[in-house]
Amino acid sequence: MRLPVSTWPDIDAWLKQSTTIVIPIGSMEQHGPNGFLGTDALCPEIIANHAESLAPDELLIGPTFSVGCAQHHLDFPGTITLRPSTMIAAMVDWTDSLLRHGFDRIYWFNGHGGNIATIEAAFSEIHARRSFDPRGADTRPDLWLQRRDWWDFAEVMSLCKQIYPQGHGSHATASEVAVTYWAHPERERQHTAMSPKIAPNGSISDAVRYRRDFPDGRIGSDPTQANAADGGRIVAASAQCLIDDVARFGRR
Repeated sequence: MRLPVSTWPDIDAWLKQSTTIVIPIGSMEQHGPNGFLGTDALCPEIIANHAESLAPDELLIGPTFSVGCAQHHLDFPGTITLRPSTMIAAMVDWTDSLLRHGFDRIYWFNGHGGNIATIEAAFSEIHARRSFDPRGADTRPDLWLQRRDWWDFAEVMSLCKQIYPQGHGSHATASEVAVTYWAHPERERQHTAMSPKIAPNGSISDAVRYRRDFPDGRIGSDPTQANAADGGRIVAASAQCLIDDVARFGRR
């Protein structure tokens, strides 16, 4: 089931069988010359929706939290970012909204490495608020929060390394571009020239330095390798891992 295309009675019925929800979370930022700006939000959304199509009675997929922490990409047109404090506040509000309805297992399915620190800080803020508020502490349900990066499953990482033994990289990777091409094959770009073929590696800090050190946006990657067929293999692997992982999470 997908929350955005459900009715409130649908969700009321869901809560009688499960208090778990999956929230895709990503970013809106440049992904090199051939990657979509929405790649980091699209990947977890694509995988989560495919998993739901395989197991509609086992998964509830929430709306995608599509803008994250991407300040270091702001020198590239189209990038949209939140400050960490803004993102934390938004995640707190999303969580409080879901808690009010009875959701107590919230699984954040992440597509952006730059979100990791802020997601974990949001979890700390949410738990701290509960710790400082004694009202109903003896009767309220436990709250379980989980962050899982879509590439983090061992099976998925192994497959990505098998398909792309060289030039996979750490930003604008071949695997994430391939996932988006699988979902949007009409937008597949097969002949985008890139120089050097494999982008340099390095550290990141602010937007000006990033654009200076990585002029076309890539880090360590050669996403010209990406194609829709490989994206389908990656989506299938990650979707099955997601189904299994959420089942374990729901039993905690």
